[in-house]
Amino acid sequence: MKSAPHFTMRQLSAFVTAAELGNFTQVARRLNLTASAISNQIAELEGLLGFQLFERTTRKVALTPEGREFLPAALAIRRQLEAAANIASDIRNRAVGIVRVAAPLTVAAEILPRVIADFVRHRPAVQVRILDTGVEWLSDRVANGEADMALGPDRIASPDVMVETLYPSAWVAWCAPDHPMAAHRHLAWADALQWPLVAAGRDHEHSVLPRLPDNIAATVKSAQIVDNVTTALGLAAAGMGFTCSPAYLAGLARRMGLVQCELTNPTIMRAMTLYTPLGRRPSSWAAALATHIRETHLGPASGIDD
Repeated sequence: MKSAPHFTMRQLSAFVTAAELGNFTQVARRLNLTASAISNQIAELEGLLGFQLFERTTRKVALTPEGREFLPAALAIRRQLEAAANIASDIRNRAVGIVRVAAPLTVAAEILPRVIADFVRHRPAVQVRILDTGVEWLSDRVANGEADMALGPDRIASPDVMVETLYPSAWVAWCAPDHPMAAHRHLAWADALQWPLVAAGRDHEHSVLPRLPDNIAATVKSAQIVDNVTTALGLAAAGMGFTCSPAYLAGLARRMGLVQCELTNPTIMRAMTLYTPLGRRPSSWAAALATHIRETHLGPASGIDD
């Protein structure tokens, strides 16, 4: 009986990524390798399989009929290898006391350090590692085992992830002290939008615009559209317009010299959320940290000025 070919994770990742991107240079950039290394790995895989996976040209690569047929199996094998690696990582981490928490950059910088410092003060053997993660990937990193839990804004989660609302936080406006908005403690959105808005693109599109009435959303004048709320706050501090964020980032905004204005009509809420896995046993340290987050550090506070 002929033995099965011995694939490596690198070969399968190179093949699957090349099938997605269609260009070895882009694959190399994503996998932090050289284009020649990617080409060699795919050539090795083709040698093991005994058939060609790609038609190659100087500009792009395209799957052969055999490559298209093999792709679903390669994806399944890669998923199984990743799952095995994550299970092994869980076992090691339970043994040495490592807890991994995924969080978006602002939460990782503004909220988690205080939570972690308090948690490990009486648990010196525990290591809590923060995984900087985009908001849209928080649930996925918990579901696939990369993180023991995630802390961040509410988003639709995978069915194998439990979502717990810790506390609500309103979207508020931030501006420089000499901005005309600084004279107001409260403003309706329709009045606030007379001034240019510095928008944190993806969050603004997903969390703010859909909750504004169409006639108000249509009046938005964007001074800048950036990827990260920290950048938006910095531009607002430089007088480039006002920006908005959940009020739980008040500490960061005030350290940048910004002034808060509550936004009403409508009041748009955002929930600080804890994501934990369903159907996967957490380590005792991960369970303890989750309890610590629920009960100790993150009480019901909006961050809005009284």
